[in-house]
Amino acid sequence: MARVFAEGRLVYGMQLPIQSQSTIYAEPWEASATAADLAEVARAADRAGFGYLATCDHVAIPRRLAGPMSTIWYDPVATLSFLTGITEHVRLLSHVAILGLRHPLISAKQYATVDHLSGGRLVLGVGAGHVQEEFEALGVDFARRGAVLDETLDALRAALGPEEYPEFEGELFSFKDLGQLPRPAQARIPVWVGGSSPAAVRRAAVRGDGWLPQGDPREALPAQIARIKELRAAAGVDGPFEFGAITEALYVGEPGWDTGRRTLTGKAGALAESLRAYRALGVDQIQVRFRSRDRAELTDQITAFGDEVGPLLND
Repeated sequence: MARVFAEGRLVYGMQLPIQSQSTIYAEPWEASATAADLAEVARAADRAGFGYLATCDHVAIPRRLAGPMSTIWYDPVATLSFLTGITEHVRLLSHVAILGLRHPLISAKQYATVDHLSGGRLVLGVGAGHVQEEFEALGVDFARRGAVLDETLDALRAALGPEEYPEFEGELFSFKDLGQLPRPAQARIPVWVGGSSPAAVRRAAVRGDGWLPQGDPREALPAQIARIKELRAAAGVDGPFEFGAITEALYVGEPGWDTGRRTLTGKAGALAESLRAYRALGVDQIQVRFRSRDRAELTDQITAFGDEVGPLLND
């Protein structure tokens, strides 16, 4: 298994705006944004040398959570397919796909097609999910979602492999003599596991090629990274592994408006110095997010980061 990104370099990617609009991170302008806005942001990131663009996954949001979460969640496969046709270089990440909501042969067909159409740019980010009503509506046991995801991942490894007629035998899923073409362009699609609970960390260590933490502050990362390395060694799992982190909100330059006290702002050198600390903690890729008041400001921020901050991250 090859790494997604070169070892020893700090790579930056971003979650796309507009396609998911939780009140935790969405900017007000996103509520009325269009597909054209989404496309322009994606193209800007592609031009600016971003390592990946990411999309979220929820099938349906219950009314009790619609206030904080909103009901705006684009389908990840449809969105990644859209991105395939309008970008050239950037990797395409599901962050994260709730795989347990779907049969692994359905997910295999969808994500193999995305990888095929994109020329091998897919990174499959996966997670267990947390919205009980979503599972119940789709007939999936919420209490067993971790076990369901584990077997789904094992089944997907088979279904996304090189064989036209993959075979798998498990407790929940079994298939053979069922052909699926096209195959993925990549010999092995990289799987990054999301979540920071003990179960998610163990899943990442044993079944993943990378880890996508969920909101861990900087000071929590070294212990989590050490734990994953320890679990991999105990399980006899070797090969490359890529550690991620989600940074504080960023603004390149002096904003001239209230971006919030937790936002990192300032000149490129200062931002790069702060972000380089992630590499010292053992992080391979950082997911960045920029404060913005409209699409133009966001694309300007993306461009400025790529031009001015990105080149300084690996000095």
